[in-house]
Amino acid sequence: MPIIAIQGEPGSFSHEATMRLFPDATLLPCPISRLAFDAILSGQADAAVLPIENSLAGSVLEHYDLLLQHPVTIQQEMLLRIEHNLIAYPGAGLSQIRRVLSHPIALAQCNRFFAEHPSIQPTAAYDTAGSVKQLIAQQDPTIAAIAPARAASEYGGQILLRNLEDNPQNYTRFLVVLRKDDTTHVHAPAPQGINKASLAFTLPNQPGALVSALQIFATLGANLTRLESRPVLGQPWHYVFYAEYGFSNPSVADQALVGLATICPSVKELGRFPAAE
Repeated sequence: MPIIAIQGEPGSFSHEATMRLFPDATLLPCPISRLAFDAILSGQADAAVLPIENSLAGSVLEHYDLLLQHPVTIQQEMLLRIEHNLIAYPGAGLSQIRRVLSHPIALAQCNRFFAEHPSIQPTAAYDTAGSVKQLIAQQDPTIAAIAPARAASEYGGQILLRNLEDNPQNYTRFLVVLRKDDTTHVHAPAPQGINKASLAFTLPNQPGALVSALQIFATLGANLTRLESRPVLGQPWHYVFYAEYGFSNPSVADQALVGLATICPSVKELGRFPAAE
């Protein structure tokens, strides 16, 4: 029975993703993401399941940085359809609700609901599931939360409305992260073989450097699916590039690393894994 670290409270979307990947897992909730990485490296957890990108809100940039900073590797990715629910204290009715708690991103994805209910005030909180935990503890029928359905069952809340999200094409991509030297082989069910890689690299400060790096992927026939830059901590105006690409032949990933090493001051592969369907 694997121990899986997540960032956030039980009942969160990370909890839901974990249960779909590892139905028999023991959950290790962590209040901040760095502690989830610490749990992997210390052996307290066998793996972590972490969000890396939302189809509407974009990347979880902190997690890219933590992947770069720690000796870990991505083993797998999965997509989770995000369904927001209005959850209240048992017995409360929609007409009683005056304030709704949730993570700022979840609130922003439910603008239509707030436009249709102008008397209800959205209130930012640190976590979706944590918002349900808070309102149940307060026993206040005038407060609700926007959170996964799992949070209602986890804390004894009542679902008043389902599918509050403005856009149904709302998915979050999660990563299964292991220690780089892991030998326990914690595996979630994979639909196909390894055909995707994620890496980070820096570039020399000279004209055409990025073009030269991208040309390596093009020459190898790799399908570059994501490219994002982030500031290098402690080095103003220096950047690290995070790239993801697909390939049909595993040798492409080896050749990409060799090619980038010839022009990049630093290159780190973050993992090779099956692409989520």
